[in-house]
Amino acid sequence: MSASILTVDDSGSMRMAIRIALTGAGYAVTEAEDGVDGLNKANAAKFDLIITDLNMPRMDGLTMIRELRKNPAQCGTPIIFLTTESDDSIKQQAKAAGATGWLVKPFVAEQLIKVSRKVLGR
Repeated sequence: MSASILTVDDSGSMRMAIRIALTGAGYAVTEAEDGVDGLNKANAAKFDLIITDLNMPRMDGLTMIRELRKNPAQCGTPIIFLTTESDDSIKQQAKAAGATGWLVKPFVAEQLIKVSRKVLGR
C-alpha cells in the first residue's frame, strides 16, 4: 500500500508540481489550499506525511502545525515545511511547533521524494 500524503499550499501550480513529483514516485496525494483546509483534511483522514507551505492566507503553516500537534492522533505524523523561507529563527519556530523537516522552494523533485522516503521510512 502506498503512503498517503497531504500537501498544503496556497499556490495551485506549486500543489500541482508537488502532486506530479509524489504521484510519480507512487504516493497517494491529497491537496489543501491553505492551513484551514489542511487542518480540516488532516483531522478528517489519516495521512502518513504532511507537506506544508509556511506563508498562506487564512492560516499559515506554523499555526496549522501547532493546531495539528494538539490532536493526539496527529502527534506522530511527520510534517515537512516546503517554503521559500530559509531564516534560521523561522526554522527554529517550525521545529518547536512540531515540524519534522524543511525544504526550500524552488525544490528539485528528486530531493522532495528523497526526503519524503526518509521521513516515511519507505
